[in-house]
Amino acid sequence: MDIRQRSSVPRIQRGAVSTVTLAVVVIVAVLAVAAWFLIIKPYRDARSVDAPVTSSAQKASTSREAAPVANVDALSVDQLLAEARTAMNDQRLVAPSGNNAFEFYMKVLQKQPGNPVAADALRETFSYGAAATEQTINQRDFNEAQREIDLLAKADPENYTLTILRSKLDAQRKTLDREQQQAVDAQKAQQLAQQNAANTARQQQAEQAQAAAAAAEASRQQAARDQAARAAQQSQAAPAAAVATARPTAARAPGATDPDAISEAVLVRQVNARYPTAAMRASQEGWVDVELTVGTDGAVSNVSVVDAQPKHVFDRSAIDAVSRWQYKPASRNGEPITVTLRRRLQFNLGR
Repeated sequence: MDIRQRSSVPRIQRGAVSTVTLAVVVIVAVLAVAAWFLIIKPYRDARSVDAPVTSSAQKASTSREAAPVANVDALSVDQLLAEARTAMNDQRLVAPSGNNAFEFYMKVLQKQPGNPVAADALRETFSYGAAATEQTINQRDFNEAQREIDLLAKADPENYTLTILRSKLDAQRKTLDREQQQAVDAQKAQQLAQQNAANTARQQQAEQAQAAAAAAEASRQQAARDQAARAAQQSQAAPAAAVATARPTAARAPGATDPDAISEAVLVRQVNARYPTAAMRASQEGWVDVELTVGTDGAVSNVSVVDAQPKHVFDRSAIDAVSRWQYKPASRNGEPITVTLRRRLQFNLGR
């Protein structure tokens, strides 16, 4: 009797333990299913967009072109969560404006503060949203990047990643400004180089024109000197021609017809002509042909300019000088006679 009673007690205890264990297993299974649909599945959907966010430029471009959802305020919490999951699958984390996962989750929190799905999703996907915003900064879409940073700041205003993103945005803006300034400076430098080249070309053309003019002037002066030299040679080669132009004033001695008895006037004192100051400053050269009368006393009178090159530059100096010349008078048969002579005075700077 006592033995049967003692043996029944363990069976009763084993039955009670089995019931408790079964109940615990059922509760755990129910919790696991609930956790799958309420937490794990949304998180897995969120995590599945990690790699494409930072590497697929094509899907990012498509997400920016998605149209905003009409009348978001009229959507329920479940509808907002569904839109958020769709946006996560399409990699629309923070863009485009009005149709991205972050805005849907934040709208959920406005309608239902403390919603665990939305709060946890924002926290878990913040780094992905920051990566997408960094890509926008690198693309230099600065206005869009600023909007995305402001959106992330609403989700987690204390997150240090925001400081990094703002620093990168500022650095990219400064880099763009510097590049634009460098482009402007390069354009100005190119314009200045072109202007300098044009000025150099004009200066070279002016120098060539001046050189051509100087060469022409030198050629003209050389021609004048050659002409003067030929005239001097002609005057020296025909002294009898000058005597033939003499106008005798003395009576011819009877029977004096011997040409050997005629002697020409001989210059015994020559006064050099003064070089005009204005001509010297202008580096002008030239010559003057004068006609003069040598009297029976050898004095010079009636000096006049026959020809000159250039005109009226050396005339006065030539007349003043020739008027002070002194000759040994010409004679015929030993008698002094008055003669008219022509002489050329050269004005050269001695170059």
